[in-house]
Amino acid sequence: MTSKVKPTESELEILNILWHNGPSTVRKVHEELAMTKEAGYTTTLKLMQIMHDKKLLKRDASSKTHVFEAAVSQQQTQGQMIRKMIDTVFNGSASQLVMQALGSHKASKEELDEIRAYLEGMEKKTKKAKS
Repeated sequence: MTSKVKPTESELEILNILWHNGPSTVRKVHEELAMTKEAGYTTTLKLMQIMHDKKLLKRDASSKTHVFEAAVSQQQTQGQMIRKMIDTVFNGSASQLVMQALGSHKASKEELDEIRAYLEGMEKKTKKAKS
């Protein structure tokens, strides 16, 4: 990941908007945030400026309206946060995380099929590595 900074909950909300919509103005990000929470425009602007300083966002200042985009990938950020959670909350046990997640959330048949396929793929890789 470009940045080793752990995003805050509010920063993650902004990153999720940018990952979903692509490069956006502060106004566009603010309008989307305002659909789900109370947030002032200047608060959104300040937070995005802080995120730029932390290298979580890139800013294109070539036009009058600055356009921001995520400087970190969703996959890398999720991976970093999951590794941290496994280490701190589940004492390094990925299986405990998975069992807790599946026990706390009703997984659909499609989700369970995806999980099975993923595990089968991991088993195949492990067997190949051992041979």
